[in-house]
Amino acid sequence: MSTTILGPDGKSRCRWCSAAPEFLAYHDTEWGFPVSDDQRLFEKLSLEGFQSGLSWRTILAKRENFRAAFHHFDFNRVARFTQRDVNRLLQDEGIVRHRGKIEAVINNARRAQELVEREGSLAAFIWRYEPPKEHLAEPQTVSTSTESLALSKELKKQGWKFVGPTTVYAFMQAMGLINDHAHDCVVRAKAELARKRFQRPGR
Repeated sequence: MSTTILGPDGKSRCRWCSAAPEFLAYHDTEWGFPVSDDQRLFEKLSLEGFQSGLSWRTILAKRENFRAAFHHFDFNRVARFTQRDVNRLLQDEGIVRHRGKIEAVINNARRAQELVEREGSLAAFIWRYEPPKEHLAEPQTVSTSTESLALSKELKKQGWKFVGPTTVYAFMQAMGLINDHAHDCVVRAKAELARKRFQRPGR
């Protein structure tokens, strides 16, 4: 089966973006483009944790609700959440009401603060795990990598939760640490150009 489909403009795109109407814009403008903003990186790690056992469509459809519930994933604010906030979020029908995942985001916000204190930024730490080109597998053929295993292990060691290697790999795909667009996808070249122009944090 081909890894691409024709989009509404007649150009090839990764097959997965045809699975739901809201995927197209996400695929064309976000997925695979490099990110250095700490808040966006924390948001994506959090949403990938919420996705565990669910579909990305479910999470993407609720993304604005998640942003409202977690103060746009400002981890300095989320780190101050209390049990009262957990109870509030468990009543919020606009998000995924899973106590363990909600508590993990609050825990991870505190761990993110500690990491920034040590490393200067979340981005500087995460981008150290960008794989060298020769280590890259064919697009969309694997769900973990040496780098996602290493990053997952280090985050867990620092006390982060819901950051398994598959979750971390999906995060790396989305945040542009790798360009996993299919070779004949029209967006691949755009993502690659963005990666070439991207100033790696901490370098």
